Amino acid sequence: MSSKSQSSSVSGGLLVSATTPVSPSRSCTTLSVHLRWTGSSASCSALIDSGAEGCFMDETWAREHDIPLRQLRESTALFALDGSPLPRIQRETLPLTLTVSGNHSETISFLIFRSPFTPVVLGHPWLVCHNPSINWSSNSILSWNVSCHVKCLMSAIPPVSSVSSSQEEPGDLTGVPEEYHDLRTVFSRSRATSLPPHRSYDCSIDLLPGTTPPRGRLYSLSAPERKALEDYLSVALDAGTIVPSSSPAGAGFFFVKKKDGSLRPCIDYRGLNDITVKNRYPLPLMSSAFEILQGARFFTKLDLRNAYHLVRIREGDEWKTAFNTPLGHFEYRVLPFGLANAPAVFQALVNDVLRDMLNIFVFVYLDDILIFSPSLQIHVQHVRRVLQRLLENCLFVKAEKCTFHASSVTFLGSVISAEGIKMDPAKVQAVIDWPAPKSRIELQRFLGFANFYRRFIRNFGQVAAPLTALTSVKTCFKWSVSAQGAFDLLKNRFTSAPILVTPDVSRQFVVEVDASEVGVGAILSQRSLSDDKVHPCAYFSHRLSPSERNYDVGNRELLAIRLALGEWRQWLEGATVPFVVWTDHRNLEYIRSAKRLNARQARWALFFARFEFVISYRPGSKNTKPDALSRLFSSSVASTDPEGILPEGRVVGLTVWGIERQVKQALTHTPSPRACPRNLLFVPVPTRLAVLQWAHSAKLAGHPGVRGTLASIRQRFWWPTREHDTRRFVAACSVCAQTKSGNSPPAGRLRPLPIPSRPWSHIALDFVTGLPSSAGKTVILTVVDRFSKAAHFTQLASFVCDRAISFSE
Repeated sequence: MSSKSQSSSVSGGLLVSATTPVSPSRSCTTLSVHLRWTGSSASCSALIDSGAEGCFMDETWAREHDIPLRQLRESTALFALDGSPLPRIQRETLPLTLTVSGNHSETISFLIFRSPFTPVVLGHPWLVCHNPSINWSSNSILSWNVSCHVKCLMSAIPPVSSVSSSQEEPGDLTGVPEEYHDLRTVFSRSRATSLPPHRSYDCSIDLLPGTTPPRGRLYSLSAPERKALEDYLSVALDAGTIVPSSSPAGAGFFFVKKKDGSLRPCIDYRGLNDITVKNRYPLPLMSSAFEILQGARFFTKLDLRNAYHLVRIREGDEWKTAFNTPLGHFEYRVLPFGLANAPAVFQALVNDVLRDMLNIFVFVYLDDILIFSPSLQIHVQHVRRVLQRLLENCLFVKAEKCTFHASSVTFLGSVISAEGIKMDPAKVQAVIDWPAPKSRIELQRFLGFANFYRRFIRNFGQVAAPLTALTSVKTCFKWSVSAQGAFDLLKNRFTSAPILVTPDVSRQFVVEVDASEVGVGAILSQRSLSDDKVHPCAYFSHRLSPSERNYDVGNRELLAIRLALGEWRQWLEGATVPFVVWTDHRNLEYIRSAKRLNARQARWALFFARFEFVISYRPGSKNTKPDALSRLFSSSVASTDPEGILPEGRVVGLTVWGIERQVKQALTHTPSPRACPRNLLFVPVPTRLAVLQWAHSAKLAGHPGVRGTLASIRQRFWWPTREHDTRRFVAACSVCAQTKSGNSPPAGRLRPLPIPSRPWSHIALDFVTGLPSSAGKTVILTVVDRFSKAAHFTQLASFVCDRAISFSE
């Protein structure tokens, strides 16, 4: 804040404008201002009055807002334009912080005077001090005095550059309307690399109590990567964005390849993010734009260039951003990519820069800016104001990614036009482009997907009846007009209310992902407040490239998460509640805490650091919705021509088993019963043994078990007692009985009996049975003393366990 203060005492008195406006809102120029003082703040309108010789505040408004006042040492006389005296001024405010146009701040005291039309009057001394360029028709300030860039514009970067205006790169203005070519500097690439000063928006890195930043591993680099590292360090050191460091912390530094083959530097800040106190500055809700966009007919979308590097790290926190390289230890002075609080810090900066325009004709989400207006003439003025404000604060725009003066624009996953806000068709394109099933399996996959949403579709059973009928194995699969109509109708129901709901970042999201050999699929869902059921918000599917198909299962599943989070970034990155990712690959639950990652996984891990979410395992049997989306490309990927596996010239003939001829010959005398399926041969009783021998005992059969034997028979033959006969035949097979391995537990080790120390201390018992009857006795109990080998024999009528035990006792 600057320390400028307007003098409150003028010898001879002060002159104020005495002309009373008929309609203050139309005949006067007023600005929206914000006042702050100890423990409180307030917003109001300020009258720009070049005829007033001071800055004044309405006495009633000051009393209503409890603004601190003080007595003047000497009262000041006040005169109107005609020289008539007005009540003398006795008091003034304590120094207050005055903010104009959202980012121009100063410390100022106001003289207390009755001003019934506006709470604040900014007079001639204030205009002389700041010399603002005012658009009188729109009641807005276009630019400020040069000194304001240093003293008052606290979010601005001083317009000092080592590049002269003649040498400065103008930027690509191909798609920029001529109305803005005089602001070509705001599209400059070279100006976007300058080092910003320390400001109130510096990114602080506060750590959780008792924690210290971890020291990451040092990655080895190839020759091309080492050359890229040398170039990167040279440019960054010259620009001042990094400096050599002696910090005890150090994150890992490595490179990943871009799509064009160039190398992108990456720093693994996962460890630092885990112990950083999170900045909860809210990201805006797209749902809040519904009302403010009413009546807008022209839209411009701006994308900021190199935005994060125009925010400084708070002084004293730079050592926490240190990173290790084979060429030395360095730390950042600007906000690097990958820090957890980067989105919140940058959102606070842009909001404050454009504060007086927000929700009036500007909507901002991080580095994306939407400008909307009811007419083209007004829209040009609005865009100029935004571009001018961005240039004042050295925030630069990517002209190649901007859209100007459009009647419809895609912004944050929605299509915005004069008709309102609609969901981007690309968010449901995965379902809209679902091809018609060509087989029963593909149809079952589609109906399995549909079954999860049948409770939201009225008369689902009736609508899907033509499709359900085709899933029966008793009917031939033939795609009909009625089936196509039901298929199209269900797809339309999936992509419209009440199934599809508008995402609400204030409630928890659920991201369901799955990957197959040919593609990945994902569904974004939320629980609806109206019926407390989980509704989808958007669908996504992606065909895997040839290189992506070579990924293993884990990396394909991880790719699905990466693509889904990138597709729905505008909702998930600003979510108030951490969201849940459901996957059927259990190992991914630990990916965010893994110590060693390959280059691809590390790049994805840095992207994941921007989100707050939990990966949760869900069995594949419950994860069928994204699984169906991931297999949309199965039909197109599969080749229509059979792939040859034998050398050319080799002819393979159709083999007909002799047992089939034998069964067909037997059927000439025995007709097949009606219960026999049409695609199987009925086996008469005389030939069933031959069929069983063919399926089990033949050399090509190999004596399989009951399941294997039944599997061979079920492919060709049928008779009513097929399963029962097969089990009896296998159980009676002598070859299987001789060669099968035992399934009983192994016998224990042999242990010798203890040696007796005296006669009859240890005895042995046995029974002799099966003897011819003698006096009614058929069993002899033999008792032997193991010490003396003496024996006793007792006759028994029969072998009874109870009597034997009683005798032994």
